[in-house]
Amino acid sequence: MKCIIVDDEPLAREGMLLQLQDIPDVTVIGSFNGVKKARDFMKDNAVDLIFLDIQMPGITGLEFAATIPRETLVIFTTAYSQYALQSYEVEAIDYLVKPVNKERLVKAVQKAVVYKNLLSGQNASMESIEQEFMLIKAERRFHKILFKDILYVEGLKDYVVIYVEDSKIITAMNLKTIHSQINPAVFARVSKSYLVNINHIDSFDNHTIYIKNTEIPIGDVFCKDFLDLYLGKNLSGKL
Repeated sequence: MKCIIVDDEPLAREGMLLQLQDIPDVTVIGSFNGVKKARDFMKDNAVDLIFLDIQMPGITGLEFAATIPRETLVIFTTAYSQYALQSYEVEAIDYLVKPVNKERLVKAVQKAVVYKNLLSGQNASMESIEQEFMLIKAERRFHKILFKDILYVEGLKDYVVIYVEDSKIITAMNLKTIHSQINPAVFARVSKSYLVNINHIDSFDNHTIYIKNTEIPIGDVFCKDFLDLYLGKNLSGKL
């Protein structure tokens, strides 16, 4: 994957560059101290992935991410953990807190590679949604996905990624549409980017839902409805 680094801190750019040199899945083709230079570069060069700081003079990373081409993926790198939820609202692939841990960086890159491959080879389409399952056509085959087996659904660009126990499938549909057609008593909208099957939740706190090894952020706007659904209105009101 061809990637660029956008960060106003020289040491942060250099550190990221050094770490990425050891990761075979990515090639750094540019490093910039601000959005304007990065934007000018992208006019003439195809970029698959951007490692993007959030707090920068002028245009912030969040503002820039909202304007980049749909096919370009974003991993935020920032010293401020409070921006995590906002990063997912602009459909970032991942969110890394500085100083960036190498193992965590490798995991984020692997996730970006998987998503890029899914998007590049995406030829799946939603055929029907029934009471207990949905049918998705991919590679000339129909896949039956039982709702009870779905762990969660993630919105990604113009698609949704449906996660089941041992696999995932991507299809052209936005999160709002799929949410309107599946059982609202089972699937909770917990942020702009996620639906979760409440029957697969292992634990949660005020900001995060844990399903298997995945951490899913809870948006402030969606928190009360999620708690009412998962705990019941009487119990959720005591939290």
